[in-house]
Amino acid sequence: MFHLIDENNMWTVAAVWMLLAAVSAGLAIRFKIAAALVEIVIGIVAGNLLGLHTTAWIDFIAGFGSILLTYLAGAEIDPAVLRTQLLPATVLGAVSFGAPFVAAGLFAFYGAHWTFDAAKIAGIAMSTTSVAVVYAVMIESGLASRSFGQLILAACFFTDLGTVVALGLLFANFNLWLGAVVVSIAVAMIAVPRLVPSIFERTRKYVSEPGLRVLFAVIFALAALATYAKSEGVLPAYFLGLACAGMLVAHPDVKRRLQTMAMTLLTPFYFIKAGTYVSLRDAWSGIGLIGALFAVKVVAKVLGVLPVARLFGYPRRDANYLTLMMATGLTFGTISSLYGLTHHYINGAQYTALVTVVILTAIVPTLVAQALFKPTEDPPEMESEVP
Repeated sequence: MFHLIDENNMWTVAAVWMLLAAVSAGLAIRFKIAAALVEIVIGIVAGNLLGLHTTAWIDFIAGFGSILLTYLAGAEIDPAVLRTQLLPATVLGAVSFGAPFVAAGLFAFYGAHWTFDAAKIAGIAMSTTSVAVVYAVMIESGLASRSFGQLILAACFFTDLGTVVALGLLFANFNLWLGAVVVSIAVAMIAVPRLVPSIFERTRKYVSEPGLRVLFAVIFALAALATYAKSEGVLPAYFLGLACAGMLVAHPDVKRRLQTMAMTLLTPFYFIKAGTYVSLRDAWSGIGLIGALFAVKVVAKVLGVLPVARLFGYPRRDANYLTLMMATGLTFGTISSLYGLTHHYINGAQYTALVTVVILTAIVPTLVAQALFKPTEDPPEMESEVP
């Protein structure tokens, strides 16, 4: 393994990481795949061949990136879509989370003989869908503006909501700190969408962006409380993002600046860092486990989601497409796995297995869905939709 980076000069380190981020963005555009996926792969290569590893300041930037990305994911869900697609979205989201969570957790505990905490991390990591991948596919395929695409996005929200809540609660200490987190989230969800827009309006011409500074202060404070409760900062960020969806729709310029800040500077550090923890040696030695976990997740998603989609009246082709989209994974699967590793619930080999499966599920179900089951026209509206 080579060590080509002068780690005593933080600007050299920063230049190398941002160069890797730029290469990742170029490759993502060239091959039309999610940038996060390429960043993880680049991190794997750089970590294994160049000895790239994280530092304290990179940990902060990466952590802020994961929290802000989670906030933006929550804010991406249109409240109107949730209202019109509430029943099918909640049912599909519940089975999409629950089936692989139980199946992967049981397999890890009884089949792979992981510890109970490690099995919980496995269940959480395998339960996810990829908002980043699904949203990109919906935009590129033209489904985002149609009812079928909106249903998929709404169902993904409820799946990942289950993931975030499970990650936040299964490893939290049930004490006064957790109570403070719950109360603070509720207060922030009410106060921020009401108070921050007025700051945006009054300070629109100032590049110092006082409104965003207030928003970041709230996000940091909620993350701090979650940390004191032995939970994870993404939990309050996701709920706050959902509450702020209408606010960001009304201020698209603010949303665009947040997206640019997150995707340009922050999240590349997070995903590249996640890749550096993957050991190619462990991946090769654990290839049987990786294949088993991949099969467990995909089969559980199919057995859980497909019958429900058919029950709601979708034809088989469209139900297959929806199921495969729900079987994707990337962002929250990586966040959950990295949380387990950094808190010592799983070891490096287990982390490598989980993240490798997450990467595979970002690629394989998407390719199969687009190649074999892409809808040719908008499916009929479901009778069970809430008006």
